[in-house]
Amino acid sequence: MNREFFCYPVMFNDVKPEETSDTGLIYPGVDTAFKLLLSARFCSAIWSHITDCDETYNYWEPSHYLLYGSGQQTWEYSPQYALRSYMYLLIHMVPAKLYHYLLEPNPVLVFYFVRCLLSVGCALSEVYFYKNVCREFGIHIGRLTLVFLILSSGMYIASAAFLPSSFSMCVRYLSTVAIAAWYGRRYELAIFATAISALLGWPFAALLGLPIAMEMLIHKKEWSKFIKWVIISGTVILVPMIWVDSMYYGKLVIAPLNIIIYNVFTNHGPNIYGTEPFNYYIYNGFLNFNFVFIGALWAPFGLVLVWLIVPARPRDRLCLSYWYSLAPLYLWFLVFFLQPHKEERFLFPVYPMICLAGSIAIDTIQKLYFFIRTKLSSLHIAYHYLQYTVHITFFAILICSFLGISRSLAIYKGYYAPMEVMIDTNKLGLEREISKDININFCIGKEWHRFPSSFFFPSNNWKLQYLRSEFKGQLPQPFLVHENATSIVQPYFNDMNREEPTRYFSLDKCHFILDLDIDIETILEPNYSRLNDNFTIIRSSKFLNSARSHRFFRAFYIPFVSHKFCTYGSYNLLQNIKFKSIPLLLKEKNTKSS
Repeated sequence: MNREFFCYPVMFNDVKPEETSDTGLIYPGVDTAFKLLLSARFCSAIWSHITDCDETYNYWEPSHYLLYGSGQQTWEYSPQYALRSYMYLLIHMVPAKLYHYLLEPNPVLVFYFVRCLLSVGCALSEVYFYKNVCREFGIHIGRLTLVFLILSSGMYIASAAFLPSSFSMCVRYLSTVAIAAWYGRRYELAIFATAISALLGWPFAALLGLPIAMEMLIHKKEWSKFIKWVIISGTVILVPMIWVDSMYYGKLVIAPLNIIIYNVFTNHGPNIYGTEPFNYYIYNGFLNFNFVFIGALWAPFGLVLVWLIVPARPRDRLCLSYWYSLAPLYLWFLVFFLQPHKEERFLFPVYPMICLAGSIAIDTIQKLYFFIRTKLSSLHIAYHYLQYTVHITFFAILICSFLGISRSLAIYKGYYAPMEVMIDTNKLGLEREISKDININFCIGKEWHRFPSSFFFPSNNWKLQYLRSEFKGQLPQPFLVHENATSIVQPYFNDMNREEPTRYFSLDKCHFILDLDIDIETILEPNYSRLNDNFTIIRSSKFLNSARSHRFFRAFYIPFVSHKFCTYGSYNLLQNIKFKSIPLLLKEKNTKSS
């Protein structure tokens, strides 16, 4: 910790450098902030489970194919539709390939290696964001933002996710870099980062760059600079991207254009995958950011009240107005809150800005409290508002941090079981001699959406198979074993999420089954763990039964209390008994003979 002002000699905010020493503000420097952020992100990389099946099947599975020649293919990667970019995958898989080439590690180590790389990229972008928030809004708001970035469960979930929406959020998370560069008046970097985020990551992230473009074109009238950098950014990103994707798909492909056409210009768009009510993001936002999210929603009203009530010197003319600087967040809210199809990951790109807006909300509450308190007091209070309202800062950090950590622990304790069981599955290749001459059929039924990826298989001859379940949508199918598999149109793909019966596998041919036992079964989803004549449990881990757990205690973990109000099922790895006795397939190592 230090008192040295590390940002810029001229601060465009309420806390000027000369006031910093008077108010005694203590804040982390850039190096300390980076260490704190990196520690938090590594925790996410190691202990966060995969929360979205889209991450598994649209990113980890094709990445496994690029590295090992096997994996699951979704309809988005069929040359018939070509919605996804292989360039995006290769950016992550090139370092993974180098790691694999040099050390030949277990595939599960490659998985965590990539996650740790994502964590480093996220921490770098966040510390750049923190630095420029301090420059634009002041040290007080900057340090609050840093605390919320580190301890919020939303950032814990999103930071290590292998998703374009995460890529668009935070070097890899480019929207954060773009906004931070804008706050730092580095417009060239802001344009370039926005272009990478939108073209290589998620096309809809371009929405966050709209206020930046408006400021450059309308306020500053820098048309030539804007057009120049748009052309440079588009050329540098699109040319290699189109070349790589066209090579893999075997035809001319512009993936960002294809995904826009599908989502915007088709009759159904993404709504066939389910719709949610308007309050979905409010409920989800509170779980991930607790009162910080409520503050982010309230911040515009707080700023209006401060402007109307509290006498204050105007912000420096070189500074962006609050409405300009926060416009990307509320523009994103406006567009995505109104969309029928809602998913948690759609808000990933604005997670850092939620932390910023929540910090601004706390600052406005402190200013309003200080103003009202001075008006009610008979004595003139000759203090800076931050000194007199330090207790508000303390309780805001304490409550929001406690709820953030509590939520992250609840997620880990309740839902990490699939990762634990699959890590144990990976160890089977070390603990037992499993034949690599025949395919091992690893089956999943209702738990298909929690499968973490083929990186957890002990070897390449383990094949993922699907059992029929109550799910009636379209499941992936394996990439073809062919030199040009990515350019071959496989049959039985559709873009309407229609069920494809060709995906289903016969139960009696399964060597292993991954299944959840919560004492609920149907005809299509029998409790495989109770079929003792056919299967035996060889690995098991606790998994939260949310339907039978208290709503609050399943959402937030309270030590020594939560277990009394939560019910857990068993997440099991089952082995087919009839295959266990075949020595060619599976036999215990004879440790005595060695």
